[in-house]
Amino acid sequence: MTELISLTRLEPGFSARITGLTASGEMRRRLQDIGFIPGTAVTCLQRSPLGDPTAYRIRGTVIALRREDAKNILLAKEAFHEK
Repeated sequence: MTELISLTRLEPGFSARITGLTASGEMRRRLQDIGFIPGTAVTCLQRSPLGDPTAYRIRGTVIALRREDAKNILLAKEAFHEK
């Protein structure tokens, strides 16, 4: 069985594929509009000095997400790999 974890657990320098979203309504739509859809690769680039927000590369674009929003994006734990 695949263990799902949130995007907040992805460490800088690592990549994974998105497996799903737990957000609903307007937030779900916003995340999908900026490219956070299942099957898409995402790379954690860096965390801000205080840990929030974190910069991610998705579809060639750098997006900064707050922890509150990133926790709604699910990844398969075994899909992690270093870039």
